[in-house]
Amino acid sequence: MFYTYFLHSLKDGKLYAGFTTDLKKRLVKHNSGKVFSTKSRRPLRLIYCEVCLNEQDARQREKYFKTGVGKKFIKNRLKHYFQSHEK
Repeated sequence: MFYTYFLHSLKDGKLYAGFTTDLKKRLVKHNSGKVFSTKSRRPLRLIYCEVCLNEQDARQREKYFKTGVGKKFIKNRLKHYFQSHEK
């Protein structure tokens, strides 16, 4: 299976969209500082994930999530989460 996911930085409030085949292992890497793009933004919380059976579908979804429209989608999808975690 292939996972696309969103992490929320509890340090700066920013979002990170990613793709992986092993979500649990990838989260450990993010929170242990082994991923360059999120190293300085720890701690990170997994706030959303989707599962795809096809790698190309998951990569396409990750690409969408990294656009302005994709970020707007997740902020609308998790409206109540963001309202309760405003900085």
